[in-house]
Amino acid sequence: MTTQTPTPQPGLGWPPEPPVPRGSAFGPWPAPGTRDYDPSNRSPASERRPDLPARPGYVRTKAAWPRPPSPRVIVVANQKGGVGKTTTTVNLAAALAQHGARVLIVDLDPQGNASTALRIEHGDGTPGVYDALVDGTSLAKLIQPCPDVAGLFVVPASIDLAGAEVELVPLLGRESRLRRALDSHLQELTESADRLDYVFLDCPPSLGLLTINALVAGQEMLVPIQCEYYALEGVRQLLRNVELIQAHLNAGLSVSTVILTMYDARTRLSAGVAQEVRDHFGDRVLRTAIPRSVRISEAPSYSQSVMTYDPSSPGAMSYDEAAAEMARRNEPSQRLQTETQEAS
Repeated sequence: MTTQTPTPQPGLGWPPEPPVPRGSAFGPWPAPGTRDYDPSNRSPASERRPDLPARPGYVRTKAAWPRPPSPRVIVVANQKGGVGKTTTTVNLAAALAQHGARVLIVDLDPQGNASTALRIEHGDGTPGVYDALVDGTSLAKLIQPCPDVAGLFVVPASIDLAGAEVELVPLLGRESRLRRALDSHLQELTESADRLDYVFLDCPPSLGLLTINALVAGQEMLVPIQCEYYALEGVRQLLRNVELIQAHLNAGLSVSTVILTMYDARTRLSAGVAQEVRDHFGDRVLRTAIPRSVRISEAPSYSQSVMTYDPSSPGAMSYDEAAAEMARRNEPSQRLQTETQEAS
């Protein structure tokens, strides 16, 4: 019996990847944040995903959306972990950038997941948001461009950020250090063609000084809510804290957007939770719900957003639609009158 050699298929990344070598966290290349990581040595998308055609970087093929008249500073927060907060930040930002916006992500989570998901260097010794908060370093010196999405930029997290909560305590104006750094950077870009359209502040799942700095710096707030039981439990406490921030530190902060994540159309539970959230928040909830998706879960392990990892997947298309809704909300909603009644 004669064994036939498979015929290479144009554009499908042939031959397939070799087995993943030992010691690699994300595939056959060093993980971001490790000593041997070098963005220039990364394989093209077609090699990382043999089943997908090549998608050349820095090529914008999607129609441009209207740009907001001034930068929108959006805090992405939820005290409940595991709701898709960082995933939502990364993919909404990537979608907006693909449609012509200039977008900055400030990674405030010490885990650095947003930095990892966008292939941003954030290992030991890499300048990041810690330097802006503690040392007052200009954001312009900390920003890195995303290798895979034109118009998307990141101020990375670093391991030093884990100690920032303690180091910020004795500093003057500890709650507003991010706002001063961000305001200064946006002012520098006011008359520039490189001005930013969106700034996403990706918060850790806690209400420490890092999250408070984001809430003080932000204009509006985006809350991801998982379509599962107890979905609103952490949100109620978050909204109480937002009221305190509004009263004492940032009267202009508004909860403008709620996005449903991990929606499973096959279950009554998801439908019930979605309806409860819509009843609670009204038109602040985006019409588009983000489905549970294997592709969304896989993308970070390849240091990509799902928008570049598999742009034709249901997850990518849902984030694209959600981003379109946000782009058309050029003015933040009026301040949310939060409800603080406990569930019976």
